[in-house]
Amino acid sequence: MQTERVTFLTTPDHKAALDAFARESGMSVGHVVREATSQFMSQPAPDEEARLAALVEEANKAMPKMAASLDHMIARLDESHAHVDRVLREAGIRK
Repeated sequence: MQTERVTFLTTPDHKAALDAFARESGMSVGHVVREATSQFMSQPAPDEEARLAALVEEANKAMPKMAASLDHMIARLDESHAHVDRVLREAGIRK
């Protein structure tokens, strides 16, 4: 694995806490920072979460209307099929 150096500034208290956490976890500070940043970057951005929540809300609102529309279409198709069958029977084409 090829690596590059990254330097960041922090307070002495934060550095001490980071050192202690790494030591207690049996990891290097570099490993802790790599893992933490990898997890942070893999999470969706806060505004993305809000947009997804709004999208889910809209979809949940639309579902009952969509289901009712499909039910209505099914009923209309059933009526149309019955009408076609009746016309074909009356014409002697279908028994």
